Amino acid sequence: MTQMESIEYLFTSESVTEGHPDKMA
Repeated sequence: MTQMESIEYLFTSESVTEGHPDKMA
């Protein structure tokens, strides 16, 4: 996993909590 990917993953995970499923379909 690249640094960028891990950052995006963490960002997406937090977004999901807010109700914004980015790439976690």
